[in-house]
Amino acid sequence: MSERHCYRDLIEIFNRLFLESEQTRLVKGEDEPVYLPASETGNEHQIVFAHGFYASALHEVAHWCVAGKERRMLVDYGYWYEPDGRTEEQQRLFERVEIVPQAIEKCFCLAAGFRFRVSVDNLNGSPGNTCTFEKNVKHQAEIYLLEGLPSRAQSFFEALADFYRTDFGTGKNSVKISPESCAFA
Repeated sequence: MSERHCYRDLIEIFNRLFLESEQTRLVKGEDEPVYLPASETGNEHQIVFAHGFYASALHEVAHWCVAGKERRMLVDYGYWYEPDGRTEEQQRLFERVEIVPQAIEKCFCLAAGFRFRVSVDNLNGSPGNTCTFEKNVKHQAEIYLLEGLPSRAQSFFEALADFYRTDFGTGKNSVKISPESCAFA
């Protein structure tokens, strides 16, 4: 992580935007990431990201931006999670549900001027060929940049762009930019 990209800034930006309006707090965790609804914490929802990792915070916020209101009432949004060590078939299922959140995360990275890396999250398993997954994430991110992000993601994107002074502007159509102007490696 560069000195320019500190997880504390993400916590401040997120909590300023969503603590009051969504009763949701971004929290640095000491272990694996998890989403905890207020029913588990006693007072507010918590997005707990791993070990103070900047990229983990962006990734977990992207998942929160995808989850609907009912899902946000469940631990980890009620989703299954097959732990590290997945077979290739399990990995393809994982990738299908990760396209949208990772595309949103990629947009967040662009807004923050932070390098994005697709996560296959399967260090002890067989990820197989991930080229299709990477292309699908890139394609979905391009669509978001052209058509706009979901509302909570849009708000966070704009706040990141403002904080990091990237060239994405603010306002209703700020995400609608030319993907050619972005570094889509």
